[in-house]
Amino acid sequence: MKTTILIILAFFIGHPSPKKSESGLFRGDQPLSGNLQESVPAKPKLLWTYKTEDEIKASPVVFDDKMVVGSTDGFVYCLDLKGNLMWKFNTENPIEAPALILDGTVYVGNLYGNFYALNLTDGKVKWKYLTEGQISGSANWWRSGSQTRILVGSYDYYLHCIDATTGKGIWKYESDNFINGAASVADNLAIFGGCDGFLHLVDITTGKAITKIDVSTYVPGSVPVSKNMAVVGDYDGGVTCIDLIEKKNRWKYLNDKVQLPFVASAAIQSDKVVTGSRDKQVYCFDLQNGSILWKYHTGEKVDASPLIARNTVIITNMRGDLIFLNLANGKLLWSYEIGSPISSNPAISNSRIFLGASDGNVYCFGKS
Repeated sequence: MKTTILIILAFFIGHPSPKKSESGLFRGDQPLSGNLQESVPAKPKLLWTYKTEDEIKASPVVFDDKMVVGSTDGFVYCLDLKGNLMWKFNTENPIEAPALILDGTVYVGNLYGNFYALNLTDGKVKWKYLTEGQISGSANWWRSGSQTRILVGSYDYYLHCIDATTGKGIWKYESDNFINGAASVADNLAIFGGCDGFLHLVDITTGKAITKIDVSTYVPGSVPVSKNMAVVGDYDGGVTCIDLIEKKNRWKYLNDKVQLPFVASAAIQSDKVVTGSRDKQVYCFDLQNGSILWKYHTGEKVDASPLIARNTVIITNMRGDLIFLNLANGKLLWSYEIGSPISSNPAISNSRIFLGASDGNVYCFGKS
């Protein structure tokens, strides 16, 4: 049995992800790597802002020249890339989860536990699916032949698998506590952590567990997967790299002096792992051995997940700074002080950077 599991994992997780995503996902691709095939201007200018009626905690997503973001005012907003409102839809409950854009449809959940499929063109409801707990994380997707499945976690302890076309539930996988982040998808596997202290690997075809790995502490974010390894940040101040073939820790970092949470999800490019901590630092680790390649002090807590755009690390913090760092050495390239806390990662498209802040504004940066 053990040999069979290892073969399954080696085939699925070792399978390379596509270079360009077919969807609008808050971490760029289905394995949630945070590694984008985009470039950003060296010194972008603020191009426009758009005001919603409450805080924005959800990451914006961009696809097909449309930007979609949910607000804690309960609305989903769709803007064009010039900042003009195309439509908005009232879910009647705060939204903290990033949306997913796929095949002309916006998939998004709210804190009541409602999960919606909306038409990307006009915001009309295609279907609604109800979970029994709040939805705090983005949906992800998986396709086999003509069928597309949507995966979303809930505070009802379940990872839900839903038919993308009909909105009917296909299966539910029960964890042992709340699910906060999105499930990463590596071919046939959904991989996620949560408040139960385990990393779960679930067969998307059947909804059955392949295995679960003891992390021993609360995992607040999503778990990126690369080269058969998952990188897990935890609430006790640790970052762990788990070998998904051997089902054991490859390495673990823990700051013994300041054990503050890693709420952010890591970004991975090649053998570099970049993440942020509430100790105000951005860290770059070697994926293979966990050695610290560099770190950068941002001046305030980092809850937002970093993105890597070619050779640039894009990070925000709870002071409201948008920061560009050199991926090779961690040196500051550029920064802009918005002045309102930012807890979600930006989106990047067509060399423009889109982000939401606690002041309720969407900001767009790019070439003037």
